[in-house]
Amino acid sequence: MMKPNILVIAGHDPSGGAGIHADIEAIHALGGFASTLITALTVQNSRNVTGFQLTPIELLERQADALLADYHYQAVKIGMTGSVAMVEWIARLLARLPGVPVVLDPVLAAEAGGSLSQGDLAETMLNRLAPLTTVLTPNLPEAEKLSGESGVDAAGTALAARTGRAVLVTGTHDDTDQVSNHLFHGERRHHWDWPRLPEVYHGSGCTLASALATRLARGDALDDATGAAQAWLHQGLRDAWRPGGGQFVPDRRFQP
Repeated sequence: MMKPNILVIAGHDPSGGAGIHADIEAIHALGGFASTLITALTVQNSRNVTGFQLTPIELLERQADALLADYHYQAVKIGMTGSVAMVEWIARLLARLPGVPVVLDPVLAAEAGGSLSQGDLAETMLNRLAPLTTVLTPNLPEAEKLSGESGVDAAGTALAARTGRAVLVTGTHDDTDQVSNHLFHGERRHHWDWPRLPEVYHGSGCTLASALATRLARGDALDDATGAAQAWLHQGLRDAWRPGGGQFVPDRRFQP
């Protein structure tokens, strides 16, 4: 079986824990091949984000033209967008990839803290980008911010209704013994419970979204892909290590 091509549109984390690093490692471990459009260079480590600089859209446009002239894609993963103008450009790019599964990780801030967005990004993301995707993967704070609702049930239901897309709300930010992840998909709802691990992790959201995109690219149904991506991530979190003085980084080297 040929490796599926996954187009990753996301920011660069120089610490190696999140962003493009996490995406490439996850996709390759799960049998895909990643090509990348880097939306921003960030200033961060495993403790915090202190700034970022967006890539000129004109350069991204040239890179996208070169890639689409050569590659056929089986999935797209979107992470950090950074600005309203970037969201608008990504929406135009997706119009060139009809029928390709799209996973949107609506990054608004880093796990360690620090903003990764400019302007009224949340509203533009909901209006322009979310309806073009297959599934959104917000954590609970992101889901609440995007929906204006409190709690996983209300936020997930509102997001799925507004976007018309599937929404996977992850429960890593809850204060519970288990991490409960909930998939809202039309009238259906699924949830998975995982033992809560003792550390705080850098790049878990990026890793999950890229794993999900890869499973979709390989032809898995959404429910199956979502469960498989979570199981693989949980193993990576169990084997996580601490490269610096801040958060732990998932082990993304192993193949399922």
